[in-house]
Amino acid sequence: MRAAIIGIGAIARMHARALADIDGIELVAGCCRTEAKGGAFAEEFGCRWYADAATMLRREKPDFVTIATPSGAHLEGLKAAARRGVHVICEKPLEITLRRIDAMRAIAAKAGITLGAIFPQRFNPVVQTVRAAAAAGRFGRLALVAAYVPWWRDDAYYGVGRWQGTAALDGGGALMNQSIHGVDALQWIAGATMPGLAPGENPVESVVALTAIRAHDPARLEVEDSCVAVLRFRDGTLGQILATTAMFPGQLRRILVGGRDGTAEILEEQLTDWRFRAPSPDDDATRSRFGAGSSTSGGAADPMAINYACHTRNFEAFVTALRAGRRPDLDALEGRKAVAIVAACYKSARTGRPVKVENPS
Repeated sequence: MRAAIIGIGAIARMHARALADIDGIELVAGCCRTEAKGGAFAEEFGCRWYADAATMLRREKPDFVTIATPSGAHLEGLKAAARRGVHVICEKPLEITLRRIDAMRAIAAKAGITLGAIFPQRFNPVVQTVRAAAAAGRFGRLALVAAYVPWWRDDAYYGVGRWQGTAALDGGGALMNQSIHGVDALQWIAGATMPGLAPGENPVESVVALTAIRAHDPARLEVEDSCVAVLRFRDGTLGQILATTAMFPGQLRRILVGGRDGTAEILEEQLTDWRFRAPSPDDDATRSRFGAGSSTSGGAADPMAINYACHTRNFEAFVTALRAGRRPDLDALEGRKAVAIVAACYKSARTGRPVKVENPS
């Protein structure tokens, strides 16, 4: 299958490396407006560069594209691909508003193309292990799930000329950009305990949130660098989110899941707690597999320190679905859920009130 990338920024290199690890996938091209950047990318990855998506799609005729543009420009990339009948897998978040995500869904459906989402933490083996335990009822009725992303981004990250930190292209700050992986992981894990959810229905019912700018210049930063939120899930489970890029020097992402019958805690790829009222014969092997030494620095201080192996698995799942002619498990409806939670958090922070999470119509 022939693949192309719309948008050549930092994340595009991660996409290119991930695609190179998949048998039968050829990266044929990438596009961006800057010739120097595009030429360097093409030389590095043995593909061609184009100045615009329309020309690239017309000439190269890829089977699918990955969208790696700034978040608030994902809809435009999807439109270009849809006009050529090219399948799309889109970097997180799918878009920066639910209205734009729902427009993407409608365009993809009309064009008869598949639209998949990128949330690599769903393909992190330790996250999958915790979710499987939740689905099997090992925690009992969940009491609390929490995601802590105490990261740091320096002033240059939000510097002049960069799209990060802008309302138009980032759509939000520490919550929408950096912590959305934790948001999605929480709802995905807790949602596994709610088999009665309809397709696309969000397991989070409502949120209460506060946001602030604490470590960066408010004259430059149009969005938050810090957010705390409390979630109420549809089954009564409570959730917590801590999202920040204002805590120097940055610490590892942590996910906590627990209930009456057990607790698990993840520190990046390391399982720091794995205890249950009813032990399983596999528990020691699980602790050994994800024990000390299995964690990385993640993106705590450096956005490019993230391991791309989970991106590879995310792409593999999408390609497998395309080859089989079926919908990928991580489709646009699934990708919408995290943004719906984030959007509700922002509305709560603006109004000072609890806000219900919007489900697709």
